[in-house]
Amino acid sequence: MSIKHRFAAEMFGTFWLVLGGCGSAVLAAKFPGTGIGFAGVSLAFGLTVLTMAYAIGHISGAHLNPAVSVGLTVAGRLPLRDLGPYIIAQVIGGIIGAIVLYVIANGAPGYDVTASGFATNGYGAHSPGNYSLLAALVCEVVMTFFFVFVILGATDGRAISGFAPLSIGLCLTLIHLISIPVTNTSVNPARSTGPALIVGWGALSQLWLFWVAPLLGASFAGFFYPKLFPETHVAVAPGPLAIDAP
Repeated sequence: MSIKHRFAAEMFGTFWLVLGGCGSAVLAAKFPGTGIGFAGVSLAFGLTVLTMAYAIGHISGAHLNPAVSVGLTVAGRLPLRDLGPYIIAQVIGGIIGAIVLYVIANGAPGYDVTASGFATNGYGAHSPGNYSLLAALVCEVVMTFFFVFVILGATDGRAISGFAPLSIGLCLTLIHLISIPVTNTSVNPARSTGPALIVGWGALSQLWLFWVAPLLGASFAGFFYPKLFPETHVAVAPGPLAIDAP
């Protein structure tokens, strides 16, 4: 598949992740009487990855996340030449998703994007549970490590084929159930960047953490998985989220 087709797939996929996942937090989490809460938001993020894995996994691998692309590059699953275009596509998709979500949310009378938080990620005063910078850093590194570790395992050529999207979507759901109180859960720099740009400086001042920590965690996973479980060959399509080796 050409890079332009994979670029488009990653852009649309990340758009859907931000609109679906962050949208559930902004529009539905606290809706009077029927709000879906943390559990509902966690499930929504998992469903965005699950649905897009089946929709575009055969086109781009459905990374939807710069950290995932970095981790797969370190593991030798994504050619280095494709890493930049993937990340650019994901960030663009995340920003467009956040803009569309803002237009929808702003349709409610008296909506205040700063007061609402707009599903941004943060630590300290910007953490849902007022968790410290250190706690947020450790949480994001560890959660991203295991997310990418699960992706690498589920798309391993030795794994049961066809079930990767389910395990990866459920893993992301579990990660959100654990870490929403700590950072509002990022594990995805593109997901963090779109909403932060809408909210402005308060969120942007802490955005660095939600690039650094996920990229570190993903790099660790990409390095350690092949060392712990060496493959005779890397995973190749047709399995969703698998991608040809360079």
